[in-house]
Amino acid sequence: MRFADLHIHSFFSDGIFSPRQLLEMAKKENIDCVSLTDHDSVGGYLNKEEGLDYLETEVEIIPGIELTTEYSSQEIHILGYFIDYKDPCFLEKLEFLRQKRTLRIKEMIKRLNALHVDIDFEEIADTKSQSLTRLHLAKAMVKRGIVGSILEAFQKYIGEGKPAYVGTSHFNSIEAIKLVQNIKGLAVLAHPYSINNFEEICATFIEVGLRGLEVYYPEHNPSLIDYYQGFAQTHGLLITGGSDFHGDSYKKAEMIKIPYILIERLKEERCRNISTL
Repeated sequence: MRFADLHIHSFFSDGIFSPRQLLEMAKKENIDCVSLTDHDSVGGYLNKEEGLDYLETEVEIIPGIELTTEYSSQEIHILGYFIDYKDPCFLEKLEFLRQKRTLRIKEMIKRLNALHVDIDFEEIADTKSQSLTRLHLAKAMVKRGIVGSILEAFQKYIGEGKPAYVGTSHFNSIEAIKLVQNIKGLAVLAHPYSINNFEEICATFIEVGLRGLEVYYPEHNPSLIDYYQGFAQTHGLLITGGSDFHGDSYKKAEMIKIPYILIERLKEERCRNISTL
């Protein structure tokens, strides 16, 4: 039986391994297909030294991305699969988002400083990442001894609703879904367990082109998987899944395996999608 993991991160966003190291790990775990879904970045495909573009490998690669967006006053992540990651307009948008991410981190640091938390931007910026995230900030806080764990950093300071949190109002979820469509990709709603008013919001997203739901995810217990699977089937959504692998203990430290038949269905939908363009 063949398996896939459609949600992994490299050091081009907030993972700790290179894209090629991730492929080697997937191969050792008998995972046949992966999608590198870095936050607001496709550097893992385009970088000349570490990128996956045109790389010959035994592991199948589905071009992907995870876009950080906001809708209904909450942070929502949209996954894009089979994207045209060389599209000039798309790359221009990503550069804009990365700049906004940097400004967001700087504002969070400003709020932390106002709370008498001693940390500065240079401690976060010294990274290979093309897309700074709250995880980079949390790791820096752990390194400095400000908090004892990444989880504590989020729960005490930088999680949604906490005193140093800054939202992502610069990119609307509906805009992100349409962006994925424009680059010939399939838009999928990531880790739905984290979304308030999930059914209402998902129904709105379906109307504007959402094509799938991340049903299999480390934080989804069997009952949640059954629920999301039923929702996807009722609303004609594709079912996907992945580990959200970062390579450390913040997320699950192992890749997970979903049946390859789900990839085949994604490919069928992609073919239909291309034929209508």
